[in-house]
Amino acid sequence: MSPLQAGCFGTLFRRKQKPARARDSPTQGFSGDCLPVAVGSSTPLGLKCHYLTPCDHSYTQPSDWWLDTDDINPPAYPSEDESNFQSVIDNKLDEFSPQLRKLSLDIHGHPELAFSEEFAHDTLTSFMASNGFTVTKHYLGLTTAFRAEFSHRKGGRVLGINSGHACGHNLIAWSGCGVALAVKAALEAHDIPGKVVLLGTPAEEGGGGKVILLEKGGYADMDLCVMCHPSPGPKNSANIGTSIAVQDIKVDAHAGAAPWEGTNALDAAFLAYSSISVLRQQMRPDHRVHGIIESNGDWLPNGKAAALATSCEIKLHFEHPYLDLNQNQVLGQEFSDVVMKRYGMTTAAVAGSASTDFGNVSYALPSLHPGYAIPTEPNGGNHTVGFTKAAATQEAHEATLLVTKGLAHVGFRALRDDDFFKQVKGSFKS
Repeated sequence: MSPLQAGCFGTLFRRKQKPARARDSPTQGFSGDCLPVAVGSSTPLGLKCHYLTPCDHSYTQPSDWWLDTDDINPPAYPSEDESNFQSVIDNKLDEFSPQLRKLSLDIHGHPELAFSEEFAHDTLTSFMASNGFTVTKHYLGLTTAFRAEFSHRKGGRVLGINSGHACGHNLIAWSGCGVALAVKAALEAHDIPGKVVLLGTPAEEGGGGKVILLEKGGYADMDLCVMCHPSPGPKNSANIGTSIAVQDIKVDAHAGAAPWEGTNALDAAFLAYSSISVLRQQMRPDHRVHGIIESNGDWLPNGKAAALATSCEIKLHFEHPYLDLNQNQVLGQEFSDVVMKRYGMTTAAVAGSASTDFGNVSYALPSLHPGYAIPTEPNGGNHTVGFTKAAATQEAHEATLLVTKGLAHVGFRALRDDDFFKQVKGSFKS
């Protein structure tokens, strides 16, 4: 296992290239075994999820991670005069920080499975409604999805924000709320036309909630979309690199003309795997063997040859992929500049070994999805007990607050600055 991986088998699904997809419609043909819960369904626990999405969001070696034993120092704010645009956003988020902290701990204290995020749905929709947003619960037929929107004056652009279910989702959830509240305050304070749309997106890692919402038109009116995701990494740092793409392929092999005369290649593969597995108990403690059935783009001729040799037929079923993150370069540069100048936060652009359904969103409209470091423990990567504990700490809250401020500044500039948004659109590659 890679030293970067501490959690959920991310290295088993690494891909060097993006999977093939229809460029003009990246969400066509969504299919698979993980079905969303329809409104009114009484059997949310009966879902089957086919995605095994890797979620090692770390972007440095473990030796560089921000550990919970490190000294914690508050970020240094710049001493130069602040513009009115910046002060409104920062002041509003500082004002809401205690409420956002409570929101975070409430969600953290009620863990929920994919498409069953009922407590999070009700808690977040109530919070947004109480702060001046028009809320649509059970959005587009998904029981635990929602839409919260605010418009100021007529016209203007639309900023989309995601609060998603994932590892560290208590932080992701309140960050989305925080960006929406801060940009709302800035629109009102400076009388700038525009709309803010916060989507509650279920099941990032078990069913592609964002892909479903994208296919159903949930992002259709947005001009851009932003969100963030916690991870291990160096103290006071973020990452705007890409992610891996994951293509789930199911292989059906069955006998052709005379199965009793043929040889089952799959049986042979599993017999080999089982033999090696039995041998592992005789191996020395410093030896490790881990087996998976995996291949790359060169495996198909072998599969066809094996099927021919054994009088079998082979059928391939391609599920809808999680696309890699198509980070918008202009949005990314603006984010990097803001968080460095204002909060002393360094930003890398390192390709990670995680995957996310936000990748599909990023090919539909200009998007930004920074990862950022929270203090954890050795071997405490995403989807570990250590990372779960880390997501509830005050230090993780403070780190999330800085990233939330950065995203709010970036999103608000895209709404107020026509020339800037032209650059954003110009750098978007679908």
